[in-house]
Amino acid sequence: MSTTRLDAKRALHFVLLMGVVNLFADMTYEGARGVVGAYLGHLGASGAAVGAVAGGGELAGYAIRSVSGTIADRTGRYWIDVWIGYALNMLCVPALALTGSWPAAAGLIIGERLGRGIRRPVVAAMLAQAGEQVGTGRAFGLNEALDQVGATVGPLIVAFAIARGGGFATGFGILLIPALVTLGFLAAATRAGRTIIPRSEAESGPAVRDWPAFRRYTIGGALVAAGYVDFALIAFRFQRDHVVGVAAISVWFAVAMAVAAIASPILGRMFDRVGKPTVAIALLLTAAATPLAFLGRGAVAEAGVALWGVGTAVQDALLLAMVASVITSRRKATTFGLYDLVFGVSWFIGSAICGVLVDYSVPGLVAFSVVAQLLAIPFFVFGTGTRSARRHP
Repeated sequence: MSTTRLDAKRALHFVLLMGVVNLFADMTYEGARGVVGAYLGHLGASGAAVGAVAGGGELAGYAIRSVSGTIADRTGRYWIDVWIGYALNMLCVPALALTGSWPAAAGLIIGERLGRGIRRPVVAAMLAQAGEQVGTGRAFGLNEALDQVGATVGPLIVAFAIARGGGFATGFGILLIPALVTLGFLAAATRAGRTIIPRSEAESGPAVRDWPAFRRYTIGGALVAAGYVDFALIAFRFQRDHVVGVAAISVWFAVAMAVAAIASPILGRMFDRVGKPTVAIALLLTAAATPLAFLGRGAVAEAGVALWGVGTAVQDALLLAMVASVITSRRKATTFGLYDLVFGVSWFIGSAICGVLVDYSVPGLVAFSVVAQLLAIPFFVFGTGTRSARRHP
């Protein structure tokens, strides 16, 4: 077996193993995410407060990525960031079972996002490194598909716990099990990933090979982030307007995650083969999610939730693959962190606006969301830049 083929085999093994880690991680925090908006409302929070908490958590999580990515690149201690991030990310979730006020719950929600933010750019850099052997779109698409399997199962577990009369406390508390399993598989991934660690100082030259394309993708990502309504607000609206019960909200969120699990590898492979037009098609679909979810009921609202799930695949598979296609191996975690910082600030601004609008003007929220996402399309489709991130092992 050739060295290249062996390296590709090891890289694919690492991608799949990190996918399993993220399967159980998503089972934990996405299991809670489906009902946290309803939980905050149950504890007395307003729509504006839910929007601020959801947006603030994403802002904190995305802002810390620029710091953790830089530290990881400068020290070379990538796995320390990964372990700290996953531990915080996992343990804040079951702790929600112990809260009795919405500010306390908000603190844990933001803490969970911080943990995810600490480890995210480092993992993205490692996947991009592995993608040089197996294809960037394939690496991110496979990882996201396994993510979404866990993100589908987690909300179903919570829905079952709540439906059986356990309430929010039981629903959150049971997630301690996949949280601990995540950390167990992370130990195995740490051993497998020692040869995949990005060697940022091994190469000279710029960190970005195409700055105009990177700027366009960053602006486009910011518009997507601002217009993509957090599921916490969808859950809040469903509970407030009595669209469905709390357990059903978690089931609907599981449907969205299942859609994302199916869409991620498909979109990843399409991106490797077709390039930029894949993003335009996907964003047209996700732009339709908000009016369906916020103006509809029954099957219409469910269709909106399903299309919302496509949006998570767009962000975690397509947009990261596009960014990876225009950066070099030098200081990958730092560059991903810079992109994430802009993305997080925009997410916070958009969530704050949508949180106010859900209290006062749902049609205004719909218009804001749709316009922002449609405006993002030209930044990804037009202009020069790498057509595809595809690599041949």
